[in-house]
Amino acid sequence: QVHLVESGGGLVQPGGSLRLSCAASGNIFGIAGMDWYRQAPGKERDWVAGITSGGSTNYPDFVRGRFTISRDNAKNTVYLQMNSLKPEDTAVYYCRRLSGAGDYWGQGTQVTVSS
Repeated sequence: QVHLVESGGGLVQPGGSLRLSCAASGNIFGIAGMDWYRQAPGKERDWVAGITSGGSTNYPDFVRGRFTISRDNAKNTVYLQMNSLKPEDTAVYYCRRLSGAGDYWGQGTQVTVSS
């Protein structure tokens, strides 16, 4: 079993920044790719960033240039730096760890972008 715990969400004004963290614990064997997703009320869950075990990153167009995913393997933690936030970035943000050991999700952290 792998446990993922997100933190760092909150209320921020448009144009502001937040850094989310996702700490993994439990039966972690090796380094796996990690992803961030988000889900706004009444909408589907969207993928927003991914990082491979080797550190390669990828983003959808709607966040590229504003969001940055990174990882600290020693701490089993993945981060999502979010800059130039917009009201449409408001959502619950989830991290995901998908590997041969299973598909695990955190409980989510709320991000609200509002003036």
